[in-house]
Amino acid sequence: MATPYHYSTGKRKSAIARVRLLENGKGEAMVNGMKIKEYFQTSVQVENALAPLKVTDTVKSFDVEVQVEGGGKAAQSDALRHGISRSLLLYNPDFRPALKREGFLRRDARIKERKKPGLKRARRAPQFSKR
Repeated sequence: MATPYHYSTGKRKSAIARVRLLENGKGEAMVNGMKIKEYFQTSVQVENALAPLKVTDTVKSFDVEVQVEGGGKAAQSDALRHGISRSLLLYNPDFRPALKREGFLRRDARIKERKKPGLKRARRAPQFSKR
């Protein structure tokens, strides 16, 4: 029989992380089939992604398997953090106050604003020329 796991989805900007939190793990994390330290170039992104496990003191209790797509590496790291936090709540609802205090349960809804007609970007107007 396979190890039981808790599944959830985390999002940030246009990045989506599908997280499987496997119980009775050794603290290993795989992102898109690669070790997390290989996938994210900076250690800051790795620490950010695994912060919920550190806050709840369950780093060595779970293995994390993630499929992540869209966005950049920073947004993917935040999406992963959001997904792990939601998975931890499925495992133990008592983690809610600690995760909420850190702000890990809130979905950061800021996304790119659409381009408007007559402008170069969402708000950037063409440069004015007097002559």
